[in-house]
Amino acid sequence: MGYRLSKIYTRTGDKGETGLSSGRRVPKDHPRIEAIGEIDTLNSQLGLLIAELVEQQAARPGLSELIDVLTPCQHRLFDLGGELAMPEYQALEAAEVARLEAAIDQWNDELGPLENFILPGGSRLIAQAHICRSFARSAERRVQHLNAEEPLREIVLAYLNRLSDLLFVAARLIGRRQSVNEVLWQAAPKA
Repeated sequence: MGYRLSKIYTRTGDKGETGLSSGRRVPKDHPRIEAIGEIDTLNSQLGLLIAELVEQQAARPGLSELIDVLTPCQHRLFDLGGELAMPEYQALEAAEVARLEAAIDQWNDELGPLENFILPGGSRLIAQAHICRSFARSAERRVQHLNAEEPLREIVLAYLNRLSDLLFVAARLIGRRQSVNEVLWQAAPKA
């Protein structure tokens, strides 16, 4: 790729604009920058989830499979941010979406069907997986907004959609592997 930061601050963004790889200057609240920011936030939250999984894997060896599946997602999110910053850079491939789908299918086979609505909770790890899922949905909305103005490759949209699905199933699998019951939604009592 060849792009490296040799200086962290440049002062070129002090007036509310930032530069894209093409040299084009855009406002920092431009849909492209908003999308990049949401992907960065998701990647940071995913990093926290993976770090917590690593800390817990000695006590719960079944968590290492989640680490193996989720760790490449951080790299692909970085690629995705690169694609948004540098449209000529295209790193995401259909094989990555297929990888996520295979993991979802395998984990769902172990979990069985979901019969009730569940809430984000039960353990810190489960809740963090749901936080990642909600940030994936937010990133997806931002990318869809950008796509409406500046069309993107379909794989970008599909990847974020599938990643949020994966994170939902990962939250459920973490509960299973931790032997923690899912927190079931309870409707408000009728008065």
